[in-house]
Amino acid sequence: MGEPIRVLVTGAAGQIAYSLLYSIAKGDVFGKEQPLVLVLLDITPMMTVLEGVVMELQDCALPLLREVIPTDKEEVAFKDLDIAILVGSMPRREGMERKDLLKANVKIFKSQGAALDKYAKKTVKVVVVGNPANTNCLIASKSAPSIPKENFSCLTRLDHNRAKSQIALKLGVTSNDVKNVIIWGNHSSTQYPDVNHAKVNVKGKEVGVYEAIKDDSWLKGDFILTVQQRGAAVIKARKLSSAMSAAKAICDHVRDIWFGTPAGEFVSMGVISDGNSYGVPEDLLYSFPVVIKDKTWKFVEGLPINDFSREKMDLTAKELTEEKETAVEFLSSA
Repeated sequence: MGEPIRVLVTGAAGQIAYSLLYSIAKGDVFGKEQPLVLVLLDITPMMTVLEGVVMELQDCALPLLREVIPTDKEEVAFKDLDIAILVGSMPRREGMERKDLLKANVKIFKSQGAALDKYAKKTVKVVVVGNPANTNCLIASKSAPSIPKENFSCLTRLDHNRAKSQIALKLGVTSNDVKNVIIWGNHSSTQYPDVNHAKVNVKGKEVGVYEAIKDDSWLKGDFILTVQQRGAAVIKARKLSSAMSAAKAICDHVRDIWFGTPAGEFVSMGVISDGNSYGVPEDLLYSFPVVIKDKTWKFVEGLPINDFSREKMDLTAKELTEEKETAVEFLSSA
């Protein structure tokens, strides 16, 4: 057993964290040999609830969990971190414009970015989950100039998993039989789930998804819409947003950062667009296909992009550019 790593989860009294914390603490993410200190940040009114979460973590009697630190103070939460999972954000309330949502979140992520800059290790890996995740991540990164931009990523793994699962359900295979789907762009309804480069294992033979499914109109229509609008569908049915599936996706995302991606496979992750070869404007936090090795991600290069894909990729880039402009305006006044 090595030295414990320090892992922060924000919004720690919330729904997603409730599903996430147990998986982290029992070793599903950083491995069964890695002791950890869990730091739990939430807002002051949630501290009583957070105490209950701490009691439950203690009652799980987990050997890897060395310490749990609940706090409402950024200088405590962000100190010496190895990894920060920023789940907490201002949720969209009924009748709220996206612009209002952005304004509230710019304030939060500017503050947390500055706290990362001041207190965390410079090697810290930062994963932003709280929506609008891409733009929140960009703001946090811009507010932490001494931490490499590449250390910041946002979660599009849930969309990636949703896409895999829809293909698997359609073909009657397991989601493990499907690989290399891509989520391009924003974690919003403009995201583009792309299966042009995806492969599926059917009866021991690896074939392209288009070839396996033989239904182009479904792949270009209902499949894309289902993935784009899945979050809203869950809320409609459950009256609450995705928590279990979001927590699982966070675990997948962080485990891949920590241990790397399997050979021959790539995953989707919102990362800084600088230096990409896909015509996506620089300085956006955009979801790309990446491979990860030694805790460092690289773009998957050289995938041919057809006209259908190009149009969808540009559309989501346009939305992200507009979001960024609005957020940067707020940033200067925040």
